[in-house]
Parts: sequence; structure tokens; C-alpha cells
Amino acid sequence: MKHMDYIVEVQHLYKFFQTKDAQVEALKDINLQIETGDIYGIIGMSGAGKSTLVRCLNFLEVPTKGEVLVEGQSLAKLSDPELRKLRSSISMIFQGFNLLMQKSVIDNVCFPLRMQNMKKEEAKAKARDLLALVGLSDKENAYPAQLSGGQKQRVAIARALASDPRILLCDEATSALDPQTTQQILDLLRKINEDTGITIIIITHQMSVVRDICNHVAIIEDGVLVEDGLVEDIFNHPKSRAGRYLVVEGKDPDEWERARLEKERHKGEKDLLHEDRRIRIAFTSNSSFEPVIANMVLHFGTPVNILHADTRDVKGVARGQMILGLPEDKELQEEMISWLISRGLAVEEVNSDVEQ
Repeated sequence: MKHMDYIVEVQHLYKFFQTKDAQVEALKDINLQIETGDIYGIIGMSGAGKSTLVRCLNFLEVPTKGEVLVEGQSLAKLSDPELRKLRSSISMIFQGFNLLMQKSVIDNVCFPLRMQNMKKEEAKAKARDLLALVGLSDKENAYPAQLSGGQKQRVAIARALASDPRILLCDEATSALDPQTTQQILDLLRKINEDTGITIIIITHQMSVVRDICNHVAIIEDGVLVEDGLVEDIFNHPKSRAGRYLVVEGKDPDEWERARLEKERHKGEKDLLHEDRRIRIAFTSNSSFEPVIANMVLHFGTPVNILHADTRDVKGVARGQMILGLPEDKELQEEMISWLISRGLAVEEVNSDVEQ
């Protein structure tokens, strides 16, 4: 494909920081492509390198090695004026809102427009349109201190959209919000994406955010991109240890290290219970109407253990999953797995990555 098929491309990107005592490798050989108009999630635990990566996308952090291309242009090859011009097409919203506390809501939204020398009344007219878009027309004369967290983030979104960007970077934009407000902000971002076609890149440590709004996701662990692809595909077939923690065990990234340490603490202890082969099955829309487990037990005349079952919402579609303990007979295990696959279910082993 040509570069212009993607609005953002990252090629063999490395970012090192030099401390007093050592060199820290924040990002190591990152490669990803983001399509125009996509909602793309980047998820990882604190310190994984997510925020460093997003700052590399607009060259607020200059990569140590590698390339970042935006709309086919290599940022490293742009002059300072060219880079400033390109950055005007990339807006950013943050966890902490970053509003000007001494200015009213409408003046906050006008601020980037006035910086572009737009006339005052023209800027206010555009700001009022944006406040209407985010549902805050009645708050234009209020000050940030008078607003809730969700309202502050709506102002931040309106301000970010003022320069008509083609890319919106969201760095933990919902982390400071309660679940209900988070959902409202995600619904607003989805509507903006659908109405304007703006590409949205979401940096988060919340898998629920990725499942709800993103089309594609990249998983970052210790500065390395360990998995990326369609959210639905990663839900059905998580390949990395981090992906399995997210999907199979339902752990958000900040729980990964705690889970690893807990498993390490118990490593070597004798398991008093007999461990059968464990598999995870994921139900698609086509496989969710048949009582497949009951039918499989009847078909083979052998019970299986249901060790875990739940339903997750993936972009508004309910996706079910189960972890099953299969009988000890190896040949029967393979027959059961083949039978499940023939019924349209995604089947994955869960013994190795999740339990290590």
C-alpha cells in the first residue's frame, strides 16, 4: 500500500532517555499503521511507554531512531515552520483537561483561534458552534472551577476541535472521570468521529474504553508493541501474554504486574487439584444461539468443567467467553476442540501465557 492509505505510520521507532545512572529504553522498535478516520487505541500499564509514543506522533518527543509519517510526510524531514504547520492538524486532550482557569469557557475555546489571528467575533461564533456540538451552549460564560470533570473535558474537546484538526490524540482523557461520565465522553468522541471523519488515537490503561469505542488496538508492554489488530480479533484470539490478561482474565494493564508477582509467589507450590487441559472459547454472533456446551456433552457423553464464563461488550456487541477444563483423554480433547470449531467458536489454549 502507499503511505497515503494511512494517516499515521510509525516505522522502527526507538526512544531512549539518558538518566544520571543509565540509559532508559522507553520504546523499542515500534511499528504501526493508523488508517484515516479510524478510532485507534493504544493500551498498556503505567510506564509502558504509551504517553511517550503519543508524543512522538507529533514530535513533541523526537524519536531516537525510526520514522513517524503523518499523511505521508516524514516528520524528521520537515523544517521547523513545516512542522508547526503540520502540528496544527493534530490536536490533543489530556487527563487533566489543561484549561485556562482564569478564562471563561468560551474564551478557552477561542484561545487557539485567537492565536491564529482570527477576528474576535468570528472566533466566538465558531466557539459557540463547538460548544453546541459538545452540549455546553449554556455554559459559555462559566469558568472551569464551576464545571464538573465531564464538563471540563467537553470544553477541552471543543477547544481541541477549534483548529479543524485531522487527528485527535486523547492521552488518558477519561481516566479522571467516573464510569457514567466516561461513557458520555466516549459517546461524544464516537459521534464526532462519525460526523467529521477525524482520526482519533486513544491512549488508555482501561480495556473497557478500548472495547467500547476502538476499531483497532495496539498493546504496549515494557516499551514493546506486543500485539495489534482489530479489537474483535484480539478478543477472539489474544496471542500475547498481555493480550490474554486483558481478554481472558479481564485484567486492566495496571493489574498485570500484580498478577505476575502473585503467580511467581505461588510458583513451585504443589497443586492439590487435578489440572485438566484448559481452553478458552469465544462466542461470535453466529454461535451464540446454540447451547453448544450442553450439546457437546450429549454428543461425546463426557462432562467438561466450566471454570469461568462471562460476557463483554465489544463496540456495542455482546461477546461471550468461557474457560473449559477438558477430560484427561488426549484424543477426546482434540475431538472436542474440533467439534467446537465446527460450531463457529474461536478456541484458544489458556494454560501457558495466562498462567505463567
